[in-house]
Amino acid sequence: MDRGTIFNLILLIILILVQVLICNHIHIFNVAMPFIFIYVIIRMPMTVPTNWLLTWAFLGGFIVDLFSDTPGLNSLACISIAGLKRPILYLYIPKDDRTRDILPSIANLGFADYAKYLLTLVFIYCTIVFFIEYLSFANVKELGLMIVSSTLLSFALLLGIDSLMVTKND
Repeated sequence: MDRGTIFNLILLIILILVQVLICNHIHIFNVAMPFIFIYVIIRMPMTVPTNWLLTWAFLGGFIVDLFSDTPGLNSLACISIAGLKRPILYLYIPKDDRTRDILPSIANLGFADYAKYLLTLVFIYCTIVFFIEYLSFANVKELGLMIVSSTLLSFALLLGIDSLMVTKND
């Protein structure tokens, strides 16, 4: 294993522990819940083969599911954003950049492109989690509020985490 893979594995373990031990118990006004462990899936380089990305996403979601008593919920949402990661990034970057090795981060993409990419993936994740968890459209306002507030909270935390990451710029 190379250094990047080991770093991503350690980061995934740390973020899963923080998610399970701290973030799963945070419910701001009973509507906003932070999801930070998805940062590793979102940040994986574009050169990582899809099957490895899907495997990491499943394992990360599965471990959170085990400790959160949500069988399969986070696994499905993680696999979904892992599968949509590349097409969503390609929506926001120029065609010339699609062939180079991209590590999605503020430092590499710039704030505007990275923020759009991150916000889109976090929104998709939160939408899947809350739609499946509540499996009802009875209270659409509350469901929408939970999705939007959790998306914004997670987005802000993930931007903070990304700003703490040190990356090498070529």
